[in-house]
Amino acid sequence: MSTRFRALKHRNFQLFIGGQLVSLIGTWMQSTAQLWLVYKLTNSAALLGVFGFANQIAILVLASVGGYVGDRYNRHRGVIWTQTASMILAFLLAGLTLSGSIHGTRGAWVIIVIGFLVGIVNAFDVPIRQAFLVQMVGKEDLPNAIALNSSMFNGARVVGPAIAGFAIAWIHEGWCFFLNGVSFIAVILALLAMRIPKIETRKPESSPLRNFLEGFRFAMNDWPIRSTLLLLSVLSVFGLQYSVFLPVFARDILHHDAKGFGLLMSAAGIGAVVGALQFAARTSYKGLARSIALMSVICAACLIAFSQSTSFWLSSALLFVIGFAATSQMAATNTTVQNRVPDQLRSRVMAVYATMFMGVQPIGSLLAGGVAKRVGAPRTLEIFGVLVLAASLVFAMKVVTRVPRAPVPTPAD
Repeated sequence: MSTRFRALKHRNFQLFIGGQLVSLIGTWMQSTAQLWLVYKLTNSAALLGVFGFANQIAILVLASVGGYVGDRYNRHRGVIWTQTASMILAFLLAGLTLSGSIHGTRGAWVIIVIGFLVGIVNAFDVPIRQAFLVQMVGKEDLPNAIALNSSMFNGARVVGPAIAGFAIAWIHEGWCFFLNGVSFIAVILALLAMRIPKIETRKPESSPLRNFLEGFRFAMNDWPIRSTLLLLSVLSVFGLQYSVFLPVFARDILHHDAKGFGLLMSAAGIGAVVGALQFAARTSYKGLARSIALMSVICAACLIAFSQSTSFWLSSALLFVIGFAATSQMAATNTTVQNRVPDQLRSRVMAVYATMFMGVQPIGSLLAGGVAKRVGAPRTLEIFGVLVLAASLVFAMKVVTRVPRAPVPTPAD
């Protein structure tokens, strides 16, 4: 099997990738339709920021509980339960939208509340699912599984928004939500078909907060993990907020409809897929800090350029590069963390990873919405891009030039 796809030799991971690919296409369809529908109902960039905040704030608050559950209980069953809960919420949103209950500002707030409930589910799903990867492929193929998982996630990010854009233009946003609900059936069946060896689970010995603090102390005391997570947090708070404003750019600056919005989302997704596959082809994981710094600088520069673009195709090309660079940085950071963490702390440290990556995004979304209300979306992204660029240069000067305390191991070690 090609080195690029070596984790696929594991049957359980094959099932996981197949089911997740179908499900995530539906998830991206729903996310795209939610953003477009909120902006269509309200014409408010600030409410787009509120939606982004509501959709992810639970991860900041509850990721510690998710990591606690993942380290103490059956991760396989945990993922099945989170996927089932997400399916129920998708069908609920579809029913409300298709019945005509979603309209006006009140309807936008209904979408925001359901987004908040989905975020609660994700607060458990993300750390449990990330820690579950090692049970499917083992430690040796884990870095490749991380990269392929990212490729699959971003492959869905290419297809889902494009389908959603055309579905919104030709049919209705509600059908995007309905198809997302149906897509969860694939991943639930795939999870049920897995043969996972039984592992001994431990009864809780301390509170979720204490367990989270154990993972946080480990992460902050490990120089490579701490430095890469801090830069990832800056990218998450400021660099990834462009997606929140894409409805504004698509309709008001680039003068395109929902189809154009879907294509812009897909352009970033294509770049992300290429970035993830490029990382998956790596057989040596040395020099990750240098790669993280370079990708972060590229992402910041393209974000600044995107904020000034008035050309649809130039904007699409810049989003392609942003997707490539951001995903490469995320995969390198995830690999750095997972290669250095002991198995008994894996879910807890991945909860820290989820908190510092996804958990801080709502803060950025709320901040972005407030700033955009005063200076506009383009100026907001320009400011955010400058902040990411500054953090990237500090990382390059303070971290890349510093000799790590311990080398990141390779699969051959």
